[in-house]
Amino acid sequence: LLCKLGMEHRLGHTPKQLSGGQQARVALARALVNRPKVLLADEPTGSLDTATGKDVLDLLIGTAKSEGTAVLCATHDAKAAAAFDRVVHLL
Repeated sequence: LLCKLGMEHRLGHTPKQLSGGQQARVALARALVNRPKVLLADEPTGSLDTATGKDVLDLLIGTAKSEGTAVLCATHDAKAAAAFDRVVHLL
């Protein structure tokens, strides 16, 4: 999963040696590695640039579909929300 997220060059690093975006990608890999039935994601692309955010969403949604994982994602990013099958707007 870390390789799919472009983190293979950081395998031996500690969290303090990673940027916020890199830490977010590691957290996503940790969340997916045990193949959960339900995954809660709070602003999974919030600290990422556009390209990395798209990669993270693709991995998150692709893994969820292939593993049968339900993903509940809270986000303010309309583009990120549009990537999911169902969107609920809360006011």
